[in-house]
Amino acid sequence: METRALGATGIEVGVVGLGAWQLGNTTMWDGPDETESLRIVDEAIELGCTLFDTAPGYGEGRSEELLGRALRDRRDRVVICSKFGHTADGRSDFGPDAIEPSVRESLRRLQTDYLDILLLHSPPDELMDGGAPQYAELERLRSLGMIRAYGVSLDWDRALQRVLDTTRSGVVEVLFNAFHQDPAPGVARAGSEGVGVIAKVPLDSGWLAGRYGRGSTFSGVRSRWTVADIARRADLVERFEQVLPPGLGVAQAALRYVLAQDGMTAVIPGARSVEQLRTNVAAAGGTLPAETVAAIRRLWEEHVEGTPVAW
Repeated sequence: METRALGATGIEVGVVGLGAWQLGNTTMWDGPDETESLRIVDEAIELGCTLFDTAPGYGEGRSEELLGRALRDRRDRVVICSKFGHTADGRSDFGPDAIEPSVRESLRRLQTDYLDILLLHSPPDELMDGGAPQYAELERLRSLGMIRAYGVSLDWDRALQRVLDTTRSGVVEVLFNAFHQDPAPGVARAGSEGVGVIAKVPLDSGWLAGRYGRGSTFSGVRSRWTVADIARRADLVERFEQVLPPGLGVAQAALRYVLAQDGMTAVIPGARSVEQLRTNVAAAGGTLPAETVAAIRRLWEEHVEGTPVAW
């Protein structure tokens, strides 16, 4: 798999990582059970994935625990990103005094003594500013060797620009896919300034994996989509398919598009099965023609920009 430098952090990662929100998360996200979760992680490593993204709140801590079991004997081969702010017991606590205890709990579950990356997990707007005391605490934890790099997980370009303006973040995790391209200016700026960029939700919660269409119905967390939301996304998927080269699958095209962005380091699609994982990783084996990249950009400009789709 192609690898890229994660900004100026000194960390290098494969361009397709594994988003681990679904591991062991059978209730909220209809994720794989323990056995399949461990199979997915094992196969990811065999296929060249080195970046694994998790958080305390994913599966009430089960995601971190399963990654810890799967990676403990291969720690030197992988890059682990976890987060702070949303706890394993369902609370939110972004207080600066809560950061170290949260990290120590993550380290325990992950069976490691350091995190490669720690991110503020979609924090309130005021915490996108480097004057917040949380950033001094993050610097302290980095000086102690508990974390190698830190940053913020966020959704919009305005927040990204503020983080770049005011903090010393070495990594950002950004909501970015063919239907959500608002952060593109900040992504390019981050890359030029030596900040690593990881794209979360690169398959638009499954819509760009080719799994859903006009007749799809949803339960659980995905029941948040209204009939109008489903119809609009189905229309966008059809338009997306129309601009792809013959024979190229939707998921691989969607991931290659994100990886084609100036400043982008890696994508972290989730996978509920080994088969989905293999499809995702195959995206690292090629690139999109320039005219396809331009067409996908125009699709967003003409049909989404200014009226974002509901996440």
